[in-house]
Amino acid sequence: MTDLPRSSHRRGTDLPSELDVLVVGAGLSGIGLGARLGESLPNLRYALVEAREVSGGTWDLFRYPGVRSDSDMFTLSYPFRPWSGRDSIAQGQDILDYIRETARAYGVEDRTHYGTRMVGAAWSTPDQRWTVELDVTDEAGAVSRRQVRTAYLHLASGYYSYAGGYDAGFEGREDFAGQVVHPQFWPEDLDYAGKRVVVIGSGATAVTLVPAMTDKAAHVVMLQRTPSYLFTVPGSDPVANVLRKALPERLAHKVIRSKNIATQSGLYTLSRRAPRLTRTIILSDAGKRLPGETVAEHFQPPYGVWDQRLCAVPDGDFFDALVAGRSSVVTGQIDRFVPEGVRLTDGSVVEADIIVTATGLELEILGGADFTVDGERVDLARTFAYRGAMLSGVPNASMTVGYVNASWTLRADLVARFVVRLLQHLLAYRLGVVVPVAPEGMRAGPILDIAAGYVQRVVAGFPKVGDRSPWTLPQSYVREMAEFRRADLSDDLRFYPVGSSHTSVPRGAAAPADLPRPEDRATGPTPDPAPVRQEAR
Repeated sequence: MTDLPRSSHRRGTDLPSELDVLVVGAGLSGIGLGARLGESLPNLRYALVEAREVSGGTWDLFRYPGVRSDSDMFTLSYPFRPWSGRDSIAQGQDILDYIRETARAYGVEDRTHYGTRMVGAAWSTPDQRWTVELDVTDEAGAVSRRQVRTAYLHLASGYYSYAGGYDAGFEGREDFAGQVVHPQFWPEDLDYAGKRVVVIGSGATAVTLVPAMTDKAAHVVMLQRTPSYLFTVPGSDPVANVLRKALPERLAHKVIRSKNIATQSGLYTLSRRAPRLTRTIILSDAGKRLPGETVAEHFQPPYGVWDQRLCAVPDGDFFDALVAGRSSVVTGQIDRFVPEGVRLTDGSVVEADIIVTATGLELEILGGADFTVDGERVDLARTFAYRGAMLSGVPNASMTVGYVNASWTLRADLVARFVVRLLQHLLAYRLGVVVPVAPEGMRAGPILDIAAGYVQRVVAGFPKVGDRSPWTLPQSYVREMAEFRRADLSDDLRFYPVGSSHTSVPRGAAAPADLPRPEDRATGPTPDPAPVRQEAR
């Protein structure tokens, strides 16, 4: 599939000056919400803005060899548009095609404006509007600033910076005689044929890159500081293929999706209730495929299953490359780069012509934009996340945050449907403002509860979750599916009518900046004298 020419794309200059809903981001989450809005609220004035020149988000940005999903496509795809591809673990281009086809099929592409980056948003309670600051890049590359007002704002901009990946700061980089690349910015003309390649990292990107580069490279080494949990999954699900032949498309998709959700949920639950057994089950896969000494040296993670994301290995391709001798694993601490490769702290050198630094992402919450509410800057680190989707004290705004132990789309669609329901409620009762208010005395926890280094480096600056519903973010789609469906819209949400004379909204409880300490407690919100609380129909 080819992209639309840049000249045919709508840009921020084409945006209406007044909107009902503005969605920031035209990736998997933003397009999914756009489809839900168009389906349920066809008369709503909504638009998407995308900072890049094309849609697709992650699946357009990453172009490294072998890029693919790390979740099965029956849960990564939208529930309203069945996945029809052959592979359950799909290639990046196939996922990108699917996302863009969905945007066209549901009219979202016609409402998307490219080259338009949100840099800030200011809420006015008297106006009951957000004024959103946008940097718009035209076809010639010139940037101009414009403002758009919207009654509701949704952030579907993901959780990492598109401007750069994490730089581990390896010393001696300038001394290395070869080429250093980061997977987030893969050179289109990189020639690795016959070259010695070292991939630094042990996460999903490294596990994907290593077997993919063995097609041309002389040899590929995965250089890891700490092992990850790897497990084999079928690239094409045989059960799914049988069901798709026997059942109508939508029914088959629903059954397969339910099967995969149950499997994911069961494994995660088992890892929490019986961590030793789960570890044994996961590591047994590597034990069946690799020599015992290799497993003992390189595949024994020092942490529990699901303390970090598991790495899926479709059809065992990573293990096959090791057994065939086309790749190898080295476990050790890096001292510095040297002209011939990477020197470890034990003095050994891993020789390389190309070094790939698959060392993680640089996280960035809500696209890095600044937010103010009635002139006061919002300190995201001191807000609580209501259902992991709205922020305490921040009116008429929501965000998409996915799961760390399952497909991102599972939770993205739950949030999208909740946002639609909330908007329907506002319209039905002529309400102009909704704001979450956190209860007094609530303990704070990290919104991304995962031990990965790229998360731990910055998570203190992110919004927090609380210690009680609806301020938690359970890592369970089954549980949240029920909770979102029966969510009481009066539960810790305050509503105000259209044109309300209130001059300010209640600010949310302040969360501690450092997490977690038992002695840290949140301060309580300031009560509003006359909140209008509405029950959902």
